[in-house]
Amino acid sequence: MSDDIQELAPDKLVVGWEEWLALPDLGLPAICAKVDTGARTSALHAFVVEPYGPEKKRRVRFGIHPIPGNEDIEVFCSAELVDQRMVTSSNGESELRYVIRTPVSIGGQTWPIEISLTNRETMQYRMLFGRSALTDDVIVDPNASFVQGELDQGAYADFPKSPARRQNLKIGILTREPGNYSTQRLAEAAQDRNHMVEIINTTQCYMNITSRKPEVHIDGRSLEGFDAIIPRVGASVTFYGMAVVRQFEAMNVYSINSSAAIGASRDKLFAHQLLARSGVGMPDTGFARSPKVMHELIKFVGGAPLVVKLLEGTQGRGVVLAETKKAAESVIGAFQGLGANFLVQQFVKEAGGSDVRCLVVGGKVVGAMKRVAEEGEYRSNLHRGGRAVKVRLTKEERATAVKAAKVLGLQFAGVDLLRSDQGPKVLEVNSSPGLEGIEKTTGKDIASLVVQHVESRARVIPKAARKKLK
Repeated sequence: MSDDIQELAPDKLVVGWEEWLALPDLGLPAICAKVDTGARTSALHAFVVEPYGPEKKRRVRFGIHPIPGNEDIEVFCSAELVDQRMVTSSNGESELRYVIRTPVSIGGQTWPIEISLTNRETMQYRMLFGRSALTDDVIVDPNASFVQGELDQGAYADFPKSPARRQNLKIGILTREPGNYSTQRLAEAAQDRNHMVEIINTTQCYMNITSRKPEVHIDGRSLEGFDAIIPRVGASVTFYGMAVVRQFEAMNVYSINSSAAIGASRDKLFAHQLLARSGVGMPDTGFARSPKVMHELIKFVGGAPLVVKLLEGTQGRGVVLAETKKAAESVIGAFQGLGANFLVQQFVKEAGGSDVRCLVVGGKVVGAMKRVAEEGEYRSNLHRGGRAVKVRLTKEERATAVKAAKVLGLQFAGVDLLRSDQGPKVLEVNSSPGLEGIEKTTGKDIASLVVQHVESRARVIPKAARKKLK
């Protein structure tokens, strides 16, 4: 019958009552659909349906098991949200559904259609193709099946191992400060690129640690369907924050900085040892437990003036400049008396109370600024009243910053350098660098560069599927 129809209407696309089709923008290369001219609205199987984005640019994200009976293959999609409508199914039940607009491909032809999202888990077909999706160039032969041939379900073969993750991602930002500049900029940058973003309070998370299905929960709900996380773990909650990141990693969620890399950077002693072993230039550093070796520690770093740093200190806190040997002995003795762990470090006088902050993303320096301490202060931290100015990096400084981040395993890092007579020396590597100072100083959109790197790493579409989607 379909051959006869084709002869009568050679310019038309003939489809049967069931057909294989693709939804390329959703990353679905093969869906078996029932073509039902009795149904006005098209419907697609969906679970965990989550609307997101600004009011004028609303989108919806949802999961789908594209092959009936095979829940191991799970794809998360994102599409333009056009409406919410009350839809009555063939059995007379009414349901309020989200409606999306996306292109459909059948028999080499592609056109946009509207589809309602509903759970069709118990249905034979993952998609119902309604009459509103049919154009004037399409003819339905109710007596024929698969007129346009079968699409290769093998395109999904790699999905369980390398899930086909869309450019539209669900990204979690782990932080205890949802309103701060860096968090807001990262969220805005992700939303501007059509990603779904959730800001997650790290310390409010709790975990179900099981080999069957590891989970992270917050406020009585499970955090599911995430493609990536951007940890902004504060120094005071490093231990718990690393545990949360590890749990997401156990759920196969990409983290721009791994829990191991965060731990290495936060342990200042370990970080120095790793950097030194890799030949990265640093100020001479000493560490000891016994008070009997105080004089040797001072000798290690070239004598006074020298810097004494608490291992747990952040943002310039717990850092003391000892300008004389007597002052150094006094400070070291006081810290030892408190049972504190600390480093004794060479004071790089020629740096003149300034350092250079390099922002490294994905193995590249994407921005840099020089931080200058205020008069009478040797710490250049912006939190300490320092000011930031533009700076031009040398080739050696760029290479040093990139190598330092790589040694610690960080994809997103703030590397602080001192300019010494012997070349750049790494002062510290920060796994949660702030964006405000460097964005305002350089005028660069660093947040978008971070999000773009997440896009490149979080769930790449397998090659077999990419060929089917072209």
